[in-house]
Amino acid sequence: MHNHSHDHHHDHGDGHAHSHQTHLQKKFKFAVLITFCVFLGELIGGIWSGSLALLSDAAHVMSDVFSLVISWLAIYLSTRPATASRTYGYHRAEVFAAFINGVTLIGISGWIFYAAYQRYMAPTEIKVEGMFIVACLGFAGNLLILWKLHGESHGNLNVRSAMLHVIGDTLSSVAVVIGGAIIYWTGWYPVDALLSFLIGGIIVIGAVNVTREAVHILLENSPRNADAETVAAHLRGLDPVKDIHDLHIWSLCSNYCALSAHVVVDENTTLAPDHILEEINAELQTHFGISHTTLQLEQIACAQAGNLLCNAQHS
Repeated sequence: MHNHSHDHHHDHGDGHAHSHQTHLQKKFKFAVLITFCVFLGELIGGIWSGSLALLSDAAHVMSDVFSLVISWLAIYLSTRPATASRTYGYHRAEVFAAFINGVTLIGISGWIFYAAYQRYMAPTEIKVEGMFIVACLGFAGNLLILWKLHGESHGNLNVRSAMLHVIGDTLSSVAVVIGGAIIYWTGWYPVDALLSFLIGGIIVIGAVNVTREAVHILLENSPRNADAETVAAHLRGLDPVKDIHDLHIWSLCSNYCALSAHVVVDENTTLAPDHILEEINAELQTHFGISHTTLQLEQIACAQAGNLLCNAQHS
């Protein structure tokens, strides 16, 4: 039985990528600094003006400071080389960070809902000028960060989760600005509590999405665009491939997928094993964006051949 194994290497840390990471880290440093200033401003402003909406926004912004720091840490870790005990490097750190981030946010939004309910039942007076000015400053700070991070979030769950936070923040700042204006013109204080509900809602939606995405990756699920059946069907369509089995596809982080499989080669093929591997790798790269593969070519199917998926039992 002719058996040929091959590992198609995926270079994840070339110089270009590394300089981009450093560039990204600088942007994050800037974002963390501005966000922290916004947080302090809104906390002091919220206590001084008595606006719950401002305080909720401050809580939201504080969670953003954490999420930005986590994302920044993850970017730093992803530049660290793989080691003998961590053969994939630290890519998972980013996903784990996004997970912790999402869970914390769900907790924070719970607190906001509770506080907003209490406040709605017993509205208190608010120094509206202070609320308005601080909210405007917060809005300006968030716009500045969005402008800085713009265009970096494509395909990177980590940067996307950070962007989501900042976008949520910007929206809630807008809400507080509008709320301040309404209270100023009408003196209707419950608006403050209603806004807090809105901010809590914004936070919870983003948090649930990020958490779901992170759990999807942590459970070693296939990437959404490349489940096993689809990929196997595609590969079986290639001329030299007779069958595929024992197929595994998993995501290391949001933009780095790996695949391993046993490929049964058609016995009549004239192609050399190297060419077959090249063809399969090219297909996987172009159609599914999978560039890290370990493929085992077989002339005769082994005992597992009946199953596309390997159902290993826990011993």
